Amino acid sequence: MNVSESEIKKFADAAHGWWDADGEFRTLHQINPLRLDWIGAHVAVDGMRVLDIGCGGGLLAEALALRGAAVTGIDLAEKSLKVARLHALETGVKVEYRHVAAEALADEQPCSFDIVCCMEMLEHVPRPAEIVEAAGRLVRPGGWVFFSTINRNPKSFALAIVAAEYLLRLVPRGTHAYEAFIRPSELAAWCRAAGLDVVEFKGLEMRIPNLQPHLSDNVDVNYFLACRRAAASGA
Repeated sequence: MNVSESEIKKFADAAHGWWDADGEFRTLHQINPLRLDWIGAHVAVDGMRVLDIGCGGGLLAEALALRGAAVTGIDLAEKSLKVARLHALETGVKVEYRHVAAEALADEQPCSFDIVCCMEMLEHVPRPAEIVEAAGRLVRPGGWVFFSTINRNPKSFALAIVAAEYLLRLVPRGTHAYEAFIRPSELAAWCRAAGLDVVEFKGLEMRIPNLQPHLSDNVDVNYFLACRRAAASGA
């Protein structure tokens, strides 16, 4: 399977803290409204069938469901899924969570989703291009696919690893590996190979000095990518 056991263990060990807004995943809590609004700026999610690949504890999945989407969240970290299911029960938010790989789900349910999200996940798998290919198969013609990941260059090493993990402690040490970062040109090429049209890149930066996240046109470090699968002929 396209999975790193060390990454699964890392997220399993931290799974209890998914919904602690001041804990290890506080940065994800901070950026969740931004990424939700960015998705919503491209497509209205109300009534849409949405897939969240690498859903973790369900932060984005629940937020999308609260906006009226029918959401399926998938992950290979079972402890994270248990936390996601428990939180959904506590809040009453309806999300379907499954322990299944994106590639396997693409074989099972091709062209089944209006929107596919894969956020902060590609840099944690051995073969990210295969996840992109699976996302291209999972989305219906005319549907949207949204990614977020980290660029690979000296600046991203300095900010996403040295600063974020060691100096500011925004995320735990060892969260990221520099060699797993992905250049925008690489991600765009994988998307095109998967039959997806590149629509928009957007950067995610932290404002100094309060470290509040905001969107920008600078994709040097963290960035989003919106893609769309071409509509079927005659649609």
